[in-house]
Amino acid sequence: MKKSFWALLAGVIFCFVLACSSEGSNPDDGGTGTSDDDGTTVVDKSGNLLVTGASANDLLSNSNFDALLIEVGFVTGFRPTVEAMTNFENFLRERTFKQNIQILYNELPSPGEETLTLQEIADLEEANRTAYNEGSTLAVYIYFADSPSDGDDEEQGLVTLGAVYRNTSMVIFERTIQTLAGRSLTITDEDVETATLNHEFGHLFGLVDLGTVPVNDHEDPDAVNHCNVEGCLMRAELQFGDSSSSLTGKSGNDILRSACSISGHSILHMLQSQNNRALANVPGLDAECILDLQNNGGR
Repeated sequence: MKKSFWALLAGVIFCFVLACSSEGSNPDDGGTGTSDDDGTTVVDKSGNLLVTGASANDLLSNSNFDALLIEVGFVTGFRPTVEAMTNFENFLRERTFKQNIQILYNELPSPGEETLTLQEIADLEEANRTAYNEGSTLAVYIYFADSPSDGDDEEQGLVTLGAVYRNTSMVIFERTIQTLAGRSLTITDEDVETATLNHEFGHLFGLVDLGTVPVNDHEDPDAVNHCNVEGCLMRAELQFGDSSSSLTGKSGNDILRSACSISGHSILHMLQSQNNRALANVPGLDAECILDLQNNGGR
């Protein structure tokens, strides 16, 4: 009788221990990656920490990822317009094969900075970004800032609207966009936001020769990674910022490079020119850029 009792008790204890160890070995269902020794889920961010243009084919085609998740982190009061985000999503569907596109909005407190450096923007992304590549879903992070770029010089006409600095990372200087659009009677926040988003995402697509190899030579020799075809969204005449600027990250070897820093006054002039010609305010990609994207898996 006693032997049967102790055997039964041992069996119950064994089942209890087995159940607990099995529960603790599984990572969080909502996360990506593996669990470390204390059970915390470790997210694999490596696929989102590459150079600009490195994910061009993955963004354009469905070979490795058939879904796109865009996380929009915006400071309170600086959420992008509904119209601009609709235009932006239409641009993505027009140029990629992604049919499953989701946009996640994450409202954030102000960092309280007068200006933002590229490194500070990357630090804010690290602190606030929640979406990373998982399974067949490719994730992109776009931060809408309430502070201007640290490199702005209004006296020289250098006002930055947006920049890309990694393969799935982008910043939009929303306060600057609102200020700039407010100076025009015909150009709206929607126009400037759409042009900036589409142009910068064009660089994430690998344009021009930034991960997507040109079928024909159409890169402006005086403005690296920009198109020399008149009327193109990626046109070099928009006088984009210095693409060679870089900052060293905390580790000492993490080099952040802005592949493009779009100039506010230049794009305002471009939008106004389009408006005067009774054309759509925001230009599209020219035939050469579209051919490049199609050659790299896009539409």
